[in-house]
Amino acid sequence: MKDTLNKAAPVIEAKGLNLTFQTGDGPVHALKDVNLTVERGDFVSFIGPSGCGKTTFLRCVAALEHPTGGSLTVNGMSPDEARRKRAYGYVFQAAGLYPWRTIAGNIALPLEIMGFSKAEQAERIERVLELVELKGFGKKFPWQLSGGMQQRASIARALAFDADILLMDEPFGALDEIVRDRLNEEVLKLWAATGKTIGFVTHSIPEAVYLSTKIVVMSPRPGRITDVIESPLPKERPLDIRDSREFIEIAHRVREGLRAGHGDEV
Repeated sequence: MKDTLNKAAPVIEAKGLNLTFQTGDGPVHALKDVNLTVERGDFVSFIGPSGCGKTTFLRCVAALEHPTGGSLTVNGMSPDEARRKRAYGYVFQAAGLYPWRTIAGNIALPLEIMGFSKAEQAERIERVLELVELKGFGKKFPWQLSGGMQQRASIARALAFDADILLMDEPFGALDEIVRDRLNEEVLKLWAATGKTIGFVTHSIPEAVYLSTKIVVMSPRPGRITDVIESPLPKERPLDIRDSREFIEIAHRVREGLRAGHGDEV
């Protein structure tokens, strides 16, 4: 009975979440009264202008920042407890691969820190390389891969220890549109194959609509949620779904939410 209750509990739950940074120029209100529930298996995109708190919220989930008010739980625990239990993998804007390590060596790093055996490291590295379509590239060095392939390697590293949650902070923002489209398709396939809960930060309306089961629209600082859109799009999404009426309507609602947020700016 206890396991059933745990499975039904939200993966991420924020209630009245606030975060204020104290600076030499006075307080900076990064997040204000944020309320959000993320269920298991959701793909949640956070979209809003620069400085709206979307990355800050992800960092709070990852216990890299600590709220100054309200509550936040991850898998029913505090973010610090969830971090100690390795509940999530984190993919940053830059791939952050060590140039002196091979791709396999970069993926192995968190596994080495966690004490996995060499045999289990090898098995996990092979599995995640296949998941991100980099099979055969384990012995290459980062400088031998394109930017898109490096980001896939970064995703593989975050997946290697099989955390339930994958946090992605604008991982494709620096890539050209063709590569970005390809990686969007691959992330959807990866999500379908693994069943992970994904939190994804983006500045792109089409990307947010294409990827998500839920789109969180945020206002300029102080960061607040102006809209949470539950996507009616099917789980299987070819790229040309972006020409559909449903897609265009969701994109319009996101755009209206962003505009409303700017209207409320203080």
